[in-house]
Amino acid sequence: MTVELTREYRFEAAHRLPRVPEGHKCARLHGHSYKIEIQARGPVDPHAGWLFDFAELDEAWEPLHALFDHRNLNDVPGLENATSENLAIYIWSALRPRIPQLSAVTVWETTDGKCTYRGA
Repeated sequence: MTVELTREYRFEAAHRLPRVPEGHKCARLHGHSYKIEIQARGPVDPHAGWLFDFAELDEAWEPLHALFDHRNLNDVPGLENATSENLAIYIWSALRPRIPQLSAVTVWETTDGKCTYRGA
């Protein structure tokens, strides 16, 4: 039996988009209340009765939360152009080695705007 687990995380951060056209409002430093959804997919372990413990996701997420929360995302090496797309890819790359069942990373930059990355 295959299942998909989803865990949500939140952080506050600022960023600017240096590659947008001149005069674009997102070229200015501004902040968001980010919501991140981490999804993992795979078979249920018949003995444990789960795919894995949610605590494993929490432990893998914690260093990223410390890196992002109340920071300027453009200051994070690799996120100089901190779009939702680039942030989703960055998070995927950081989590995938620890969570091989990772199936998707969704970045909610606003309550009605999100980007989902499902790996290369």
